Amino acid sequence: MDCCGHGHVGAPQPWVWGTPVVSVGAMLAGEPGPRGSTEAAQTAETTTAALAVLRNSISIDVHSHGGKTGIISKAPPSTDLADAMRAGSLAVACLADVPDWPVLGRSAEGALAAIRAPEPGALYRYHLDRLAWMDALVADHGVRRALNAADLDAAHKVGEPAIIADVEGLDFLERKLERLEEAHRRGIRHVQLVHYTPNDIGDFQTGAITHQGLTEFGAEVIRACDRLGFVCDVAHATEDMAKQAVKVATKPLLLSHTAVLGSRAMGPTPLTGRQISPDHARVIAETGGSVGIWHFFPGIDRYVDGFKEMAELVGIDHVSIGTDQFDARGCVEDYARWVQLVATMLRGGFTPEEAGKIAGGNYLRIFRAVVG
Repeated sequence: MDCCGHGHVGAPQPWVWGTPVVSVGAMLAGEPGPRGSTEAAQTAETTTAALAVLRNSISIDVHSHGGKTGIISKAPPSTDLADAMRAGSLAVACLADVPDWPVLGRSAEGALAAIRAPEPGALYRYHLDRLAWMDALVADHGVRRALNAADLDAAHKVGEPAIIADVEGLDFLERKLERLEEAHRRGIRHVQLVHYTPNDIGDFQTGAITHQGLTEFGAEVIRACDRLGFVCDVAHATEDMAKQAVKVATKPLLLSHTAVLGSRAMGPTPLTGRQISPDHARVIAETGGSVGIWHFFPGIDRYVDGFKEMAELVGIDHVSIGTDQFDARGCVEDYARWVQLVATMLRGGFTPEEAGKIAGGNYLRIFRAVVG
């Protein structure tokens, strides 16, 4: 579904801010009016400002699967991700491997859930396969892997797209913390504790409550994340689990992809079970962390309203963009639209400084504090 209703922008070299601004603005606006019209001029002006934001700060999608040909597809690695990031001037994608993907299916309502119990070792083997996929992506298909903040700075300086390797759900651990150390050696720098499959770490929002929150093993995992230098992501965790994680963590926490419970901007949705309450959001912010907002909104303008809803609850310093981009659903279905999203933020009342924080700065602060 094309929620945004605009065409894609061709990939410039090295970044879109080197392209004549008026033509970019016209493309992004979906032909707003005759050449020289006030609307076209305003679009060009906000696009210029958006490109300046993206030039002056490192923009980051804090939760992504890389689109329709990304890491959870059956497609081999390609330049699709790098090409789209260049087209929209997105600097960094937190690219998430999903270890429990082989056991997931959709319910009658269309929600993801584990439809069978995994065989011992199966999710670990799948996880290793996806790490190899990321290795091939980095080796041959136009993106850098960032292992620390200096890598992010270097990639942005020369205009090369980068990924932060991510894992969505630590189901592959099977109570073996040494696998977490192995993941760090393999270049992972961001991990989400739970997903859709019951594990030994804690309870997840859409599953049965079996642990009453965070387990002792889960607490060990969080302490290991702080020690090794992983951004610790509590997306999908229940509110009780998140509040218990806050008491264990010594570094800022991330909740990478959600929306406020009952979001007016999002409207009626089957994803209510994955939205979070104001208190849930605030406890993450109180760690110095951030809450990422996914892109499952009716359009770009409403998506920006979703950022405003969360900013009103936790403050501008604690909101990020975590699209959860993986197929055609969502209003930022292709990263060529990233600059349009930032332009819409500026038109919607965010200052360039605020837009820069939401579009990457808040996550970068966490990454520097945790990873170095």
